[in-house]
Amino acid sequence: MILRPYQKEDSAIICKWLRTEEELYRWSADRFNKFPLLENDIDENYALQIQGGRFFPLTAIDENNQVLGHFIIRYPRENDDALVRFGFVIVDPALRGKGYGKEMLCLGIRYVKENLNAQRIDLGVFADNDSAKHCYEAIGFKEYGRRKCEMPIGVWECIDMELYVKSSFHDCI
Repeated sequence: MILRPYQKEDSAIICKWLRTEEELYRWSADRFNKFPLLENDIDENYALQIQGGRFFPLTAIDENNQVLGHFIIRYPRENDDALVRFGFVIVDPALRGKGYGKEMLCLGIRYVKENLNAQRIDLGVFADNDSAKHCYEAIGFKEYGRRKCEMPIGVWECIDMELYVKSSFHDCI
């Protein structure tokens, strides 16, 4: 597996992975608020953010250029380069539970270490998403807070998790 920059064509593939409204909100929280997503919706959402230089969408591919997964890295605070946030983490549904998410995020941690030099990475996961939470814990993320998130389809509990790049990198591939 390798990471490459997100490409416009990835949008249609990712949209097909979001098969239900619940999957959409589990993936994007309240960032899209539209189901189903159309082929260009993700690309249009990302376009302005990419221009700011603090938003890095990445796609995981195999040796045959088959798209395996996707996530974004962004700086959540304008003048703070010490923290980045992982978001929109998704793996092809046919490949889930096989270690692809862990491998993809480990490559993401390496990307941060080698290209962004942030000291800390955080992310949010919904409390009822046990498989994602387990994946994040397996690579060294630790819970540091909980909050309620109001979605158009209900109120969900979100767990905020963090990883310190220097001390936790050994937990990856």
